Amino acid sequence: MKIVTAKKILVANDQIAARNRERFNRAGVLTVNIVGSPGCGKTTLLEALFAKLGGRVAPAVIEGDLASSIDAERIERLGIPVVQINTMGACHLDASMVAEAVDGIPLDRVEVLVIENVGNLVCTAGFDLGEQLRVVILSVSEGDDKVAKYPTIFRKSDVLVITKTDVLPNSNFQVERVKEDLRRLAPNARVFLVSALADQGVGEVADWIVESVTKLR
Repeated sequence: MKIVTAKKILVANDQIAARNRERFNRAGVLTVNIVGSPGCGKTTLLEALFAKLGGRVAPAVIEGDLASSIDAERIERLGIPVVQINTMGACHLDASMVAEAVDGIPLDRVEVLVIENVGNLVCTAGFDLGEQLRVVILSVSEGDDKVAKYPTIFRKSDVLVITKTDVLPNSNFQVERVKEDLRRLAPNARVFLVSALADQGVGEVADWIVESVTKLR
C-alpha cells in the first residue's frame, strides 16, 4: 500500500509554485493571492479597485470557487481577462490549478494578476500558488478576533485589508486590536482600511498595487 502524506503533497505543490513564480517573474507580472472568508468582500473590493486603477496597470484575474462562475462573470463585465477555477469541493486553490489556469491568460499583455482564492481562512494558508504577494481580507462584520484565532494565514500576509469599514460606527470592532495582533505575527505587513461601497480607502490600495508593479519592473 502506498501512503501519500500531507507533507509530500505540500512539497510537490511548492515545486509547482516555484515554477509558477519563475514564470510570472520572467513575464514581469506581479501576482497577488487574495484570501479571506466567504462574504468578506473580495470580489467587491476587486471591482472597486479596478475602477480606481483606471488603466494605470493592465490586470487579469483568476477566480477560485467550489462551484459556479458568479464572481468571474462580475469581473468579465469590467472587460478584464478572467479564468474561473471550480475546485469541485476543495477548500483552496493549489499551484497546479493556477498553472493550468494561467495558460488561458495573455501574460504578455498583463502587468498584475490577481488570484481570488476560495473563501477560507484555514486551507488557503498552507498552499503557495507562486504569488509574489499575499493579501488577506478581513471584514468588520467578521469580528476583530480573527487574527488571533487564525494566526497562520495572517502570519504569511504582506497586506491586510479591513473591509466594510462603513459599519464601524455601529459595531464593537476594534481596529487597534487587529493591528496589534497582526504586528505580533507579521510586523512588516501593511494595513488598509476600506469601504468599497462608501468609496473609502480603495484609492490607497490601488496606489499600492501600482507601486508594487513598478518595483517589479
